[in-house]
Formats: sequence, structure tokens, C-alpha cells
Amino acid sequence: MTAAQSPLTVHKFAMCFSSTPRGARLARRLCGTRLDAWGIPYGSDTHDVVTLVVAELSANAVRHGRIAGRDFHVLLTADPAIGTVRIEVSDTRGERLPRIPTATAQDGDGGRGLLLVEALADRWGCSPRAVGGPGKTVWAECAADRATPRDLIT
Repeated sequence: MTAAQSPLTVHKFAMCFSSTPRGARLARRLCGTRLDAWGIPYGSDTHDVVTLVVAELSANAVRHGRIAGRDFHVLLTADPAIGTVRIEVSDTRGERLPRIPTATAQDGDGGRGLLLVEALADRWGCSPRAVGGPGKTVWAECAADRATPRDLIT
């Protein structure tokens, strides 16, 4: 091993899911399983935060980014060298960009997912989809050693 090589492994998980509630649920469960296999155990603050962010971004891809017959894509990357887990969820609706809802838009069902992502992720954003066709990628990064703000969950 040379001095430039890191002894730590960057973990990646990528998969396409059907643009349905079942696909979003499966994305959350598989990402949770993968995090546990990578050493981010079930029940830890990091595991809970990352799986919640995956769930919210996947649900948004299904609800707001769905085009019939098109899947959404999840890329989960854990880099121990920088202590960050990155979530990328891509869908085919490039014209529907995410935005944090105003207080008046939150009165009905839904509309709170991006508020949770904003509160829990260290950074998040949106960019044009780079691979796999037209659309957008919504991404979020979470520190692997970050504690969950308990007042946001209750």
C-alpha cells in the first residue's frame, strides 16, 4: 500500500426502484440494511437520520418526480475517510425542482419532508441528473458521527 492509498473503504450502493410507494419503502429498507452492513448499526443516530432522509427523498421522487413507467434511482455512499454519508435520489422530472414549503403550505397532508431533510442533513441540494437520462438528482450529506437533534423527532 502506498502513502496515497487510504486503508478505509468507500462504500457504495446503487439501485433503481419503481416509482411507487412500495419502491420508496424498499429503498429505505435496503439502504438501512446496507448501512448496518457497513458498520452504521440499526438504532444509531446516524442510521436513523440517514434512513429518514432516504425515506423522504424517495417519497418525494415518487410523489413529485414520477413519470409513468420510469423508475427512480438511489445512490448511497459512505466515506469513512471524511465521515460522511451521501444520499442521491434521481428521478425523471427535471422541471419540478424541490423547494422548502412556506408555513402556510404545511397545513394539509404532506409538505414537511424537505423540512426534515433541511433539519437533519448537514447539506442538501439539487442538480441536473448526470447519468441515466433526463431529470434531476436531489442529494443530501450527513455526518456519520453526528447526533440526532432529539427535539426535531418528537
